[in-house]
Amino acid sequence: MLSFILAATLSAAVSSANNTLVLTADRLLDVETGKLLSPGVVVVKDKQIVAVNPDQLPESAEIVALGDATLLPGLIDMHTHITQEMMDDWGHAPVTQAPTDAALRGARNAQKTLHAGFTTIRDLGAGGFADVAVMRAINSGIIEGPDIFPSAHAVGITGGHCDVTGLVPEVAEKGPEQGVADGKEAILRAIRYQIKHGAKVIKTCATAGVMSRGASVGNQQYSDEELHTIVAEASRQGVKVAAHAHGINGILAAVEAGVDSIEHGTIMTRKIARAMKKNGTFLVPTVYLIETFDLTSVPDDIRKKAAVIGREAYAGLELAIREQVPIAYGTDTGVIPHGDNGKQFAVLVNHGMSPINAIRSATLNAAKLLGVEDRGRLAPGLRADIIAVTGNPLKDIQAMESAQFVMKEGRIYLPLR
Repeated sequence: MLSFILAATLSAAVSSANNTLVLTADRLLDVETGKLLSPGVVVVKDKQIVAVNPDQLPESAEIVALGDATLLPGLIDMHTHITQEMMDDWGHAPVTQAPTDAALRGARNAQKTLHAGFTTIRDLGAGGFADVAVMRAINSGIIEGPDIFPSAHAVGITGGHCDVTGLVPEVAEKGPEQGVADGKEAILRAIRYQIKHGAKVIKTCATAGVMSRGASVGNQQYSDEELHTIVAEASRQGVKVAAHAHGINGILAAVEAGVDSIEHGTIMTRKIARAMKKNGTFLVPTVYLIETFDLTSVPDDIRKKAAVIGREAYAGLELAIREQVPIAYGTDTGVIPHGDNGKQFAVLVNHGMSPINAIRSATLNAAKLLGVEDRGRLAPGLRADIIAVTGNPLKDIQAMESAQFVMKEGRIYLPLR
Protein backbone atom coordinates (compact mmCIF):
# COMPACT_ATOMS: atom_id res chain seq x y z
CA MET A 1 0.00 0.00 0.00
CA LEU A 2 1.15 3.51 -0.74
CA SER A 3 1.57 5.81 2.23
CA PHE A 4 1.49 9.55 1.64
CA ILE A 5 3.16 12.00 3.98
CA LEU A 6 1.61 15.44 3.97
CA ALA A 7 -1.13 14.10 1.71
CA ALA A 8 -3.43 17.02 2.50
CA THR A 9 -1.07 19.41 0.73
CA LEU A 10 -0.11 17.07 -2.10
CA SER A 11 -2.43 18.54 -4.73
CA ALA A 12 -1.10 22.01 -4.04
CA ALA A 13 2.45 20.72 -4.30
CA VAL A 14 1.75 19.11 -7.64
CA SER A 15 0.18 22.18 -9.17
CA SER A 16 2.62 24.77 -7.85
CA ALA A 17 5.84 25.38 -9.74
CA ASN A 18 7.41 26.81 -6.57
CA ASN A 19 7.06 23.63 -4.54
CA THR A 20 9.38 20.65 -4.58
CA LEU A 21 8.31 17.02 -4.35
CA VAL A 22 10.48 14.21 -3.07
CA LEU A 23 9.51 10.67 -4.10
CA THR A 24 10.88 7.88 -1.92
CA ALA A 25 10.67 4.11 -2.38
CA ASP A 26 12.54 1.03 -1.23
CA ARG A 27 14.17 0.75 -4.67
CA LEU A 28 14.99 2.72 -7.80
CA LEU A 29 15.89 1.07 -11.11
CA ASP A 30 18.72 2.67 -13.05
CA VAL A 31 17.75 1.45 -16.51
CA GLU A 32 21.11 2.43 -18.01
CA THR A 33 23.23 0.28 -15.69
CA GLY A 34 20.53 -2.25 -14.86
CA LYS A 35 21.21 -1.78 -11.16
CA LEU A 36 18.68 -1.43 -8.38
CA LEU A 37 19.49 1.39 -5.98
CA SER A 38 18.17 1.11 -2.45
CA PRO A 39 16.54 3.19 -1.20
CA GLY A 40 15.34 5.25 -4.15
CA VAL A 41 14.81 9.00 -3.96
CA VAL A 42 13.83 11.37 -6.78
CA VAL A 43 13.48 15.13 -6.31
CA VAL A 44 11.04 16.88 -8.66
CA LYS A 45 10.51 20.58 -9.30
CA ASP A 46 9.04 22.58 -12.19
CA LYS A 47 8.03 19.45 -14.14
CA GLN A 48 11.61 18.16 -14.10
CA ILE A 49 13.79 15.79 -12.14
CA VAL A 50 16.33 17.89 -10.23
CA ALA A 51 18.11 15.14 -8.28
CA VAL A 52 18.30 11.37 -7.93
CA ASN A 53 19.40 9.92 -4.57
CA PRO A 54 20.92 13.20 -3.37
CA ASP A 55 23.04 13.33 -0.23
CA GLN A 56 20.70 15.89 1.27
CA LEU A 57 17.00 16.54 0.73
CA PRO A 58 15.82 20.06 -0.05
CA GLU A 59 14.23 21.99 2.77
CA SER A 60 10.44 22.37 2.94
CA ALA A 61 9.87 19.66 0.33
CA GLU A 62 6.68 17.64 0.17
CA ILE A 63 7.51 13.94 0.57
CA VAL A 64 5.63 11.13 -1.14
CA ALA A 65 6.62 7.85 0.50
CA LEU A 66 5.84 4.82 -1.67
CA GLY A 67 7.24 2.07 0.54
CA ASP A 68 7.85 -1.40 -0.94
CA ALA A 69 7.98 -0.23 -4.53
CA THR A 70 10.45 0.39 -7.33
CA LEU A 71 10.75 3.78 -9.04
CA LEU A 72 11.20 3.70 -12.81
CA PRO A 73 11.00 6.10 -15.76
CA GLY A 74 7.56 6.55 -17.28
CA LEU A 75 6.99 3.82 -19.85
CA ILE A 76 6.72 4.31 -23.63
CA ASP A 77 4.49 2.24 -25.95
CA MET A 78 5.63 2.59 -29.55
CA HIS A 79 2.63 0.95 -31.24
CA THR A 80 -0.86 1.93 -30.15
CA HIS A 81 -4.22 2.69 -31.73
CA ILE A 82 -5.60 4.95 -29.04
CA THR A 83 -8.85 5.74 -30.89
CA GLN A 84 -9.66 2.15 -31.88
CA GLU A 85 -10.87 -1.00 -30.16
CA MET A 86 -12.28 -4.41 -31.01
CA MET A 87 -15.94 -3.57 -30.49
CA ASP A 88 -19.04 -5.24 -31.86
CA ASP A 89 -19.35 -4.84 -35.62
CA TRP A 90 -15.85 -3.29 -35.80
CA GLY A 91 -15.59 -4.17 -39.50
CA HIS A 92 -18.30 -1.65 -40.39
CA ALA A 93 -16.91 1.18 -38.24
CA PRO A 94 -15.43 3.04 -41.25
CA VAL A 95 -18.93 3.64 -42.61
CA THR A 96 -20.94 3.84 -39.38
CA GLN A 97 -18.75 5.99 -37.13
CA ALA A 98 -17.15 9.40 -37.54
CA PRO A 99 -13.72 10.61 -36.42
CA THR A 100 -15.48 12.40 -33.56
CA ASP A 101 -16.63 9.01 -32.23
CA ALA A 102 -13.06 7.75 -32.44
CA ALA A 103 -11.68 10.81 -30.65
CA LEU A 104 -14.11 10.35 -27.77
CA ARG A 105 -13.01 6.72 -27.44
CA GLY A 106 -9.44 7.94 -27.57
CA ALA A 107 -10.02 10.28 -24.64
CA ARG A 108 -11.16 7.38 -22.48
CA ASN A 109 -8.40 5.08 -23.70
CA ALA A 110 -5.73 7.71 -23.16
CA GLN A 111 -6.55 7.87 -19.46
CA LYS A 112 -6.43 4.06 -19.19
CA THR A 113 -3.04 4.06 -20.87
CA LEU A 114 -1.62 6.73 -18.58
CA HIS A 115 -2.89 4.94 -15.49
CA ALA A 116 -1.14 1.77 -16.71
CA GLY A 117 2.18 3.63 -16.38
CA PHE A 118 2.70 4.64 -20.01
CA THR A 119 3.45 8.36 -20.05
CA THR A 120 4.32 8.48 -23.77
CA ILE A 121 2.91 6.61 -26.76
CA ARG A 122 3.39 6.54 -30.52
CA ASP A 123 0.01 6.13 -32.21
CA LEU A 124 0.13 4.36 -35.57
CA GLY A 125 -2.96 5.00 -37.62
CA ALA A 126 -6.22 6.84 -37.00
CA GLY A 127 -8.84 8.08 -39.43
CA GLY A 128 -9.89 11.70 -39.65
CA PHE A 129 -6.93 12.88 -37.54
CA ALA A 130 -8.66 11.60 -34.40
CA ASP A 131 -5.32 10.75 -32.78
CA VAL A 132 -4.10 14.30 -33.43
CA ALA A 133 -7.26 15.62 -31.75
CA VAL A 134 -6.62 13.48 -28.69
CA MET A 135 -3.00 14.68 -28.58
CA ARG A 136 -4.12 18.30 -28.67
CA ALA A 137 -6.73 17.77 -25.97
CA ILE A 138 -4.09 16.23 -23.71
CA ASN A 139 -1.53 18.95 -24.45
CA SER A 140 -4.07 21.66 -23.63
CA GLY A 141 -5.13 19.99 -20.38
CA ILE A 142 -8.69 19.18 -21.44
CA ILE A 143 -8.22 15.44 -20.81
CA GLU A 144 -5.68 13.22 -19.08
CA GLY A 145 -3.39 11.00 -21.10
CA PRO A 146 0.17 10.26 -22.18
CA ASP A 147 2.23 12.34 -24.55
CA ILE A 148 1.15 11.22 -28.03
CA PHE A 149 3.27 11.09 -31.18
CA PRO A 150 0.50 10.56 -33.77
CA SER A 151 0.81 9.30 -37.33
CA ALA A 152 -2.70 10.34 -38.45
CA HIS A 153 -3.62 8.27 -41.54
CA ALA A 154 -1.30 5.38 -42.32
CA VAL A 155 0.08 5.52 -45.87
CA GLY A 156 -0.43 2.51 -48.15
CA ILE A 157 -1.46 1.26 -51.58
CA THR A 158 -4.97 1.14 -53.00
CA GLY A 159 -6.62 -1.99 -51.64
CA GLY A 160 -3.76 -2.67 -49.24
CA HIS A 161 -3.60 -3.10 -45.50
CA CYS A 162 -3.74 0.66 -44.89
CA ASP A 163 -6.87 1.01 -47.06
CA VAL A 164 -10.48 0.14 -46.18
CA THR A 165 -11.18 -3.15 -47.93
CA GLY A 166 -14.11 -5.54 -48.15
CA LEU A 167 -16.69 -2.89 -49.09
CA VAL A 168 -18.42 -2.37 -52.43
CA PRO A 169 -17.00 0.22 -54.87
CA GLU A 170 -17.59 3.91 -54.07
CA VAL A 171 -18.11 3.23 -50.35
CA ALA A 172 -15.41 4.65 -48.06
CA GLU A 173 -13.06 5.28 -50.96
CA LYS A 174 -9.87 7.05 -49.87
CA GLY A 175 -7.17 9.14 -51.51
CA PRO A 176 -3.79 10.61 -50.56
CA GLU A 177 -5.31 12.88 -47.91
CA GLN A 178 -6.60 9.73 -46.18
CA GLY A 179 -3.30 7.90 -46.74
CA VAL A 180 -4.11 5.82 -49.82
CA ALA A 181 -1.43 6.69 -52.34
CA ASP A 182 0.07 4.95 -55.38
CA GLY A 183 3.22 6.26 -57.03
CA LYS A 184 5.61 9.05 -56.15
CA GLU A 185 3.37 12.11 -56.56
CA ALA A 186 0.49 10.67 -54.56
CA ILE A 187 2.87 9.47 -51.83
CA LEU A 188 4.42 12.92 -51.51
CA ARG A 189 0.98 14.49 -51.15
CA ALA A 190 -0.12 11.89 -48.61
CA ILE A 191 2.93 12.41 -46.40
CA ARG A 192 2.86 16.18 -46.62
CA TYR A 193 -0.85 16.27 -45.85
CA GLN A 194 -0.46 14.13 -42.72
CA ILE A 195 2.36 16.31 -41.43
CA LYS A 196 0.43 19.49 -42.25
CA HIS A 197 -2.38 18.35 -39.98
CA GLY A 198 -0.31 17.19 -37.02
CA ALA A 199 1.41 13.88 -37.73
CA LYS A 200 4.68 13.47 -35.81
CA VAL A 201 5.60 10.14 -37.42
CA ILE A 202 4.68 8.47 -40.72
CA LYS A 203 3.32 4.94 -40.70
CA THR A 204 3.34 2.94 -43.89
CA CYS A 205 2.20 -0.56 -44.78
CA ALA A 206 5.07 -2.37 -46.48
CA THR A 207 3.16 -5.67 -46.56
CA ALA A 208 -0.34 -7.03 -46.26
CA GLY A 209 -1.71 -7.67 -42.79
CA VAL A 210 -4.05 -9.61 -40.55
CA MET A 211 -6.88 -7.16 -39.85
CA SER A 212 -7.62 -6.29 -43.48
CA ARG A 213 -9.56 -8.43 -45.91
CA GLY A 214 -7.69 -10.66 -48.33
CA ALA A 215 -5.91 -14.00 -48.32
CA SER A 216 -2.30 -12.82 -48.01
CA VAL A 217 -0.68 -11.58 -44.83
CA GLY A 218 2.95 -10.97 -45.70
CA ASN A 219 3.09 -10.05 -49.39
CA GLN A 220 5.06 -6.90 -50.17
CA GLN A 221 2.71 -4.05 -51.13
CA TYR A 222 4.73 -0.92 -51.84
CA SER A 223 7.50 -1.32 -54.39
CA ASP A 224 11.12 -0.75 -53.39
CA GLU A 225 11.07 2.59 -55.22
CA GLU A 226 7.91 3.72 -53.43
CA LEU A 227 9.37 2.76 -50.05
CA HIS A 228 12.46 4.84 -50.79
CA THR A 229 10.20 7.76 -51.72
CA ILE A 230 8.38 7.50 -48.37
CA VAL A 231 11.59 7.48 -46.34
CA ALA A 232 13.19 10.29 -48.34
CA GLU A 233 10.19 12.60 -47.99
CA ALA A 234 9.64 11.88 -44.30
CA SER A 235 13.34 12.48 -43.62
CA ARG A 236 13.17 15.75 -45.53
CA GLN A 237 10.26 16.78 -43.29
CA GLY A 238 12.10 15.72 -40.13
CA VAL A 239 9.88 12.81 -39.13
CA LYS A 240 10.55 9.11 -38.77
CA VAL A 241 8.92 6.19 -40.57
CA ALA A 242 7.34 3.12 -38.98
CA ALA A 243 6.67 0.27 -41.40
CA HIS A 244 4.01 -2.36 -40.77
CA ALA A 245 5.57 -5.54 -42.19
CA HIS A 246 4.99 -9.26 -41.72
CA GLY A 247 6.64 -11.06 -44.66
CA ILE A 248 10.30 -11.53 -45.56
CA ASN A 249 10.43 -9.52 -48.80
CA GLY A 250 8.51 -6.56 -47.44
CA ILE A 251 10.50 -6.41 -44.19
CA LEU A 252 13.81 -6.50 -46.00
CA ALA A 253 12.70 -3.94 -48.59
CA ALA A 254 11.57 -1.56 -45.84
CA VAL A 255 14.82 -2.00 -43.92
CA GLU A 256 16.88 -1.37 -47.04
CA ALA A 257 14.77 1.72 -47.81
CA GLY A 258 15.80 3.14 -44.43
CA VAL A 259 12.66 2.99 -42.29
CA ASP A 260 13.24 3.62 -38.60
CA SER A 261 11.21 0.69 -37.29
CA ILE A 262 9.59 -2.52 -38.43
CA GLU A 263 6.23 -3.04 -36.76
CA HIS A 264 5.37 -6.69 -35.99
CA GLY A 265 8.26 -8.10 -38.07
CA THR A 266 6.71 -11.53 -37.82
CA ILE A 267 8.77 -13.65 -40.20
CA MET A 268 12.36 -13.00 -39.20
CA THR A 269 15.48 -14.44 -40.82
CA ARG A 270 19.15 -14.03 -39.96
CA LYS A 271 19.60 -11.96 -43.12
CA ILE A 272 16.85 -9.57 -42.02
CA ALA A 273 18.07 -9.46 -38.42
CA ARG A 274 21.59 -8.61 -39.49
CA ALA A 275 20.38 -5.96 -41.92
CA MET A 276 18.29 -4.38 -39.15
CA LYS A 277 21.21 -4.43 -36.75
CA LYS A 278 23.55 -2.94 -39.36
CA ASN A 279 21.10 -0.14 -40.23
CA GLY A 280 19.99 0.51 -36.65
CA THR A 281 16.41 -0.40 -37.57
CA PHE A 282 14.26 -1.12 -34.53
CA LEU A 283 11.91 -4.07 -34.28
CA VAL A 284 8.62 -3.37 -32.52
CA PRO A 285 7.18 -6.84 -31.85
CA THR A 286 3.51 -6.90 -30.86
CA VAL A 287 3.44 -10.42 -29.44
CA TYR A 288 1.11 -10.15 -26.45
CA LEU A 289 -1.90 -9.88 -28.72
CA ILE A 290 -1.21 -13.40 -30.03
CA GLU A 291 -2.16 -14.77 -26.62
CA THR A 292 -5.27 -12.64 -26.17
CA PHE A 293 -6.74 -12.04 -29.62
CA ASP A 294 -10.31 -13.40 -29.78
CA LEU A 295 -10.36 -15.33 -33.05
CA THR A 296 -14.09 -15.99 -32.74
CA SER A 297 -14.81 -12.29 -33.24
CA VAL A 298 -13.41 -12.01 -36.77
CA PRO A 299 -14.27 -13.38 -40.24
CA ASP A 300 -12.76 -16.66 -41.44
CA ASP A 301 -10.10 -15.12 -43.70
CA ILE A 302 -8.76 -12.95 -40.86
CA ARG A 303 -8.91 -15.90 -38.45
CA LYS A 304 -6.77 -18.01 -40.78
CA LYS A 305 -4.18 -15.26 -41.19
CA ALA A 306 -4.01 -14.71 -37.44
CA ALA A 307 -3.28 -18.41 -36.96
CA VAL A 308 -0.37 -18.19 -39.42
CA ILE A 309 1.05 -15.13 -37.67
CA GLY A 310 0.75 -16.84 -34.30
CA ARG A 311 2.93 -19.72 -35.44
CA GLU A 312 5.66 -17.46 -36.81
CA ALA A 313 5.80 -14.52 -34.42
CA TYR A 314 7.37 -16.15 -31.38
CA ALA A 315 10.15 -17.76 -33.42
CA GLY A 316 10.83 -14.43 -35.12
CA LEU A 317 11.04 -12.63 -31.79
CA GLU A 318 13.40 -15.23 -30.34
CA LEU A 319 15.67 -14.97 -33.38
CA ALA A 320 15.71 -11.17 -33.14
CA ILE A 321 16.66 -11.37 -29.47
CA ARG A 322 19.48 -13.83 -30.17
CA GLU A 323 20.79 -11.66 -33.00
CA GLN A 324 20.63 -8.56 -30.78
CA VAL A 325 18.35 -6.59 -33.07
CA PRO A 326 17.41 -3.29 -31.39
CA ILE A 327 13.93 -3.78 -29.94
CA ALA A 328 11.42 -1.17 -28.79
CA TYR A 329 8.24 -1.90 -26.87
CA GLY A 330 4.90 -1.82 -28.70
CA THR A 331 1.61 -3.55 -27.96
CA ASP A 332 -0.93 -2.79 -30.73
CA THR A 333 -3.49 -1.69 -28.14
CA GLY A 334 -6.78 -1.25 -29.90
CA VAL A 335 -6.45 -4.87 -30.94
CA ILE A 336 -5.74 -5.76 -27.31
CA PRO A 337 -7.59 -3.88 -24.56
CA HIS A 338 -6.31 -0.42 -23.66
CA GLY A 339 -4.70 -0.39 -20.24
CA ASP A 340 -3.23 -3.88 -20.72
CA ASN A 341 -0.06 -2.40 -22.24
CA GLY A 342 2.15 -3.74 -19.45
CA LYS A 343 1.22 -7.36 -19.98
CA GLN A 344 3.66 -7.75 -22.87
CA PHE A 345 6.72 -7.52 -20.60
CA ALA A 346 6.23 -11.09 -19.39
CA VAL A 347 5.83 -12.35 -22.97
CA LEU A 348 9.15 -10.80 -23.96
CA VAL A 349 10.88 -12.37 -20.97
CA ASN A 350 9.26 -15.75 -21.58
CA HIS A 351 10.75 -15.75 -25.09
CA GLY A 352 14.34 -14.98 -24.18
CA MET A 353 14.67 -11.33 -23.22
CA SER A 354 16.13 -10.49 -19.82
CA PRO A 355 13.89 -8.49 -17.48
CA ILE A 356 16.15 -5.44 -17.65
CA ASN A 357 16.22 -5.50 -21.46
CA ALA A 358 12.44 -5.85 -21.57
CA ILE A 359 12.19 -2.73 -19.40
CA ARG A 360 14.81 -0.95 -21.51
CA SER A 361 12.71 -1.66 -24.60
CA ALA A 362 9.98 0.55 -23.10
CA THR A 363 12.34 3.22 -21.76
CA LEU A 364 15.82 3.78 -23.22
CA ASN A 365 15.20 2.04 -26.55
CA ALA A 366 11.78 3.57 -27.11
CA ALA A 367 13.09 7.06 -26.37
CA LYS A 368 15.92 6.51 -28.85
CA LEU A 369 13.49 5.36 -31.53
CA LEU A 370 11.28 8.39 -30.87
CA GLY A 371 14.32 10.62 -31.21
CA VAL A 372 13.82 12.31 -27.83
CA GLU A 373 16.39 12.78 -25.10
CA ASP A 374 14.21 14.22 -22.33
CA ARG A 375 12.69 10.94 -21.09
CA GLY A 376 13.30 7.20 -20.83
CA ARG A 377 15.49 7.29 -17.71
CA LEU A 378 15.66 8.92 -14.30
CA ALA A 379 18.27 11.67 -14.33
CA PRO A 380 18.53 15.37 -13.40
CA GLY A 381 17.24 17.69 -16.10
CA LEU A 382 14.83 15.20 -17.66
CA ARG A 383 11.04 15.33 -17.62
CA ALA A 384 9.51 14.14 -14.38
CA ASP A 385 7.82 11.14 -15.99
CA ILE A 386 8.05 8.62 -13.16
CA ILE A 387 6.17 5.50 -12.18
CA ALA A 388 6.37 3.01 -9.34
CA VAL A 389 5.52 -0.68 -9.35
CA THR A 390 5.09 -2.95 -6.37
CA GLY A 391 8.07 -5.12 -5.47
CA ASN A 392 11.11 -5.80 -7.66
CA PRO A 393 10.42 -6.12 -11.41
CA LEU A 394 13.84 -7.67 -12.07
CA LYS A 395 12.76 -10.65 -9.97
CA ASP A 396 9.07 -10.62 -10.95
CA ILE A 397 8.52 -9.04 -14.36
CA GLN A 398 4.75 -9.26 -13.88
CA ALA A 399 5.12 -6.34 -11.49
CA MET A 400 5.26 -4.24 -14.67
CA GLU A 401 1.66 -5.12 -15.53
CA SER A 402 0.20 -2.45 -13.27
CA ALA A 403 1.56 0.82 -11.96
CA GLN A 404 0.92 1.80 -8.37
CA PHE A 405 2.05 5.39 -8.91
CA VAL A 406 2.15 7.52 -12.06
CA MET A 407 3.63 11.00 -12.48
CA LYS A 408 3.81 12.82 -15.81
CA GLU A 409 5.72 16.09 -16.08
CA GLY A 410 5.66 16.48 -12.31
CA ARG A 411 1.93 15.95 -11.90
CA ILE A 412 0.60 12.90 -10.07
CA TYR A 413 -2.19 11.02 -11.89
CA LEU A 414 -2.22 7.77 -9.90
CA PRO A 415 -3.29 7.12 -7.18
CA LEU A 416 -6.36 9.13 -8.06
CA ARG A 417 -6.70 12.23 -5.94
